[in-house]
Amino acid sequence: MKINLYIGCFILLSLAACQSQEANKEIVRVDRPESSILKGVHLPANKDVFYTSGLVSEVKNPNAKPGDMSKYGNTYEQSIGVLRRIKTTIEAEGYTMKDVFFLRVYIAPDSTGEVDFDAWFKAYGEYFNNEINPNKVARSTIGVYKLARPELLVEVEAVAAK
Repeated sequence: MKINLYIGCFILLSLAACQSQEANKEIVRVDRPESSILKGVHLPANKDVFYTSGLVSEVKNPNAKPGDMSKYGNTYEQSIGVLRRIKTTIEAEGYTMKDVFFLRVYIAPDSTGEVDFDAWFKAYGEYFNNEINPNKVARSTIGVYKLARPELLVEVEAVAAK
């Protein structure tokens, strides 16, 4: 009977130790030093994860008519606006931009008919891979034909964990 009790205690202590080790696992960001984004991310099972829906920038010019590109601004302005909105959204849930590890970015052509990827890359650099937030993220940046409204140029989904 005592042996069974000792074995039971040993098993419980072993399980507790394994759970404790799992709780101490950190998020591992697999870097690409030559790039502003990561190769990928290892996310331990014990982390709390928050996914945003696709977010767009807030309206810049509420008096603009539907389809008027001044309603949300150019690609850079919308990129900054959506990153600001992601920051507000995740902070309301207890996360920070340093907790973001993945972005899926959709960019539509601007009034010239071109997708301005450089505008997005510039805005990204103001929120990630810099002195304030040295973290990079795993990211997909996708040029699309159009978004839900003609004046929208940028939509982003973010995933954060801690």
